[in-house]
Amino acid sequence: SSGINAEYGNVYKASMVSMMAGSDFIKTSTGKESVNATFPVGLIMTRAIRHYYEQTGFKVGFKPAGGIRTAKDSLQWLVFMKEQLGDEWLQPHLFRMGASSLLGDIERQLHHYCTGRYANSAYDIGM
Repeated sequence: SSGINAEYGNVYKASMVSMMAGSDFIKTSTGKESVNATFPVGLIMTRAIRHYYEQTGFKVGFKPAGGIRTAKDSLQWLVFMKEQLGDEWLQPHLFRMGASSLLGDIERQLHHYCTGRYANSAYDIGM
């Protein structure tokens, strides 16, 4: 886990070791810590993915987990991934988000898009 007091050098090394051991994906955390997916740690991990790909030709996926609660948060991670690793890493076999609390906000944003107003409760959304 790359949560509290993450030593960036250790995050990079752990990412490389995980990929060398055959991981298809590396992720920032379990999503259960007090500090979860952060952009500084994401930057270290995606650079490790890029270096590993340049050295081996093998593409490893990335999963930021925890702390992604809104549609805006998810868009920030999508832009981040495009800038760091390019369009190919935006595909589900190479990029996923651990964002169990995101669904409610996506439903809320879709309701606003369809009706022009935000839902007052789960009943407005039809849950």
